[in-house]
Amino acid sequence: MKTTLQTLIIIVFSLVVPFAAHAKQIPTTSPEDVGMSQEKLARVIPAVQALVDTEKIAGASVIVARKGEIVLFETFGMMDIDSKKSTEKDTIFRFYSMTKPVTSVAVMMLYEEGKVNLDDSVSKYIPEFKGLKVYDESGKHIEQEREMSIRDLLRHTSGLTYGFFGNTPVDKMYRARSVFDWDSSLQDMIEKLSEIPLLYQPGTKWHYSVSTDVLGYIVEKISGQSLDKFFKQRIFKPLKMKDTAFNVPAKKAERFAACYGPNLTGGLNIVDNPATSMYLKKLSLLSGGGGLVSTARDYLRFCQMLLNKGQLDGKQLLRPETVEMMTTNQLPDSVRRGKDGGFGLGFSVRLKDGEFPKGEYGWGGMASTHFWISPKQDLIVIALSQYMPYSARLENTVKPIVYDSILN
Repeated sequence: MKTTLQTLIIIVFSLVVPFAAHAKQIPTTSPEDVGMSQEKLARVIPAVQALVDTEKIAGASVIVARKGEIVLFETFGMMDIDSKKSTEKDTIFRFYSMTKPVTSVAVMMLYEEGKVNLDDSVSKYIPEFKGLKVYDESGKHIEQEREMSIRDLLRHTSGLTYGFFGNTPVDKMYRARSVFDWDSSLQDMIEKLSEIPLLYQPGTKWHYSVSTDVLGYIVEKISGQSLDKFFKQRIFKPLKMKDTAFNVPAKKAERFAACYGPNLTGGLNIVDNPATSMYLKKLSLLSGGGGLVSTARDYLRFCQMLLNKGQLDGKQLLRPETVEMMTTNQLPDSVRRGKDGGFGLGFSVRLKDGEFPKGEYGWGGMASTHFWISPKQDLIVIALSQYMPYSARLENTVKPIVYDSILN
């Protein structure tokens, strides 16, 4: 009797565990079941393969999900040409600035808990920023008209810059002080920034910058946790993002892609070897603006949580109204990102209907990774490659095909 009972328990366990594991995955369906043309959507495959065949990229991973179900998940080319490793569905990519939405979610969690107000001055949390000056065209350092706020950091209107995109006097100061240094710490970055004037008056211009790294520092200060621990406990674990972190552990190194750039004679040249990459060690700079590695599967779960207005698999990370605010344009009427682009709290936001729908939000990463979400179409697309300098080639190839495949 005892043996029979043990056998029954084993059988039941063997049935339940795979089902439970499967239940954690976002389901797959046919395009027609969610109002898309399978024939049109399939054009993504030869289009991306052509980028690989012409050595524009080494490899890629593309996910398309609609109405909560995956309709396309394809991999292309090589994750590591020298090692002859094909891109797989669990390949780990450098996500760089696709880290920013994660950090923004962390900030908004603290906002919901009443621990931070979006219109608080940043100096409330970082006293070193009190009295920051602003660089004037005359070369003088003048007073701020108002202090930068948490909202400014989230929407990139803080007056900060990056240092390696521009050649302004302020950018040169960033480079001279090595503001962004992977071998330093967030505290080091804050101390350096406190000694350099702002490029613009806060709130007057959209300018891409280290703002989200400053937010990461604020998350640490408010929560009392390091950024990696906060992310793991509050975001990655609830969303079951098992391969997302600030480094690639040794046991996962075989799945880490190489990163490529252009070869002067044509083709591709490796720019970050996965066997010697800095991501194999624990970095001292936990960059909330660009430090994460992840997989297509993990990031899809993050995106689905956003599209679901803050929840996934019964876990509510943010309130629906918070996600709505984050993914709605937050720039003043006098400020635009580019010609007519908007920006929410951590995401670019499309302001007008056109070739693509109004309300689409997303962002990309320095190694040519991309994601976009269309609430109007109940659509998520993630298109990942590993190519530097940044190129929108993969996104521009995939996006029109996906939207054209939507039937209703």
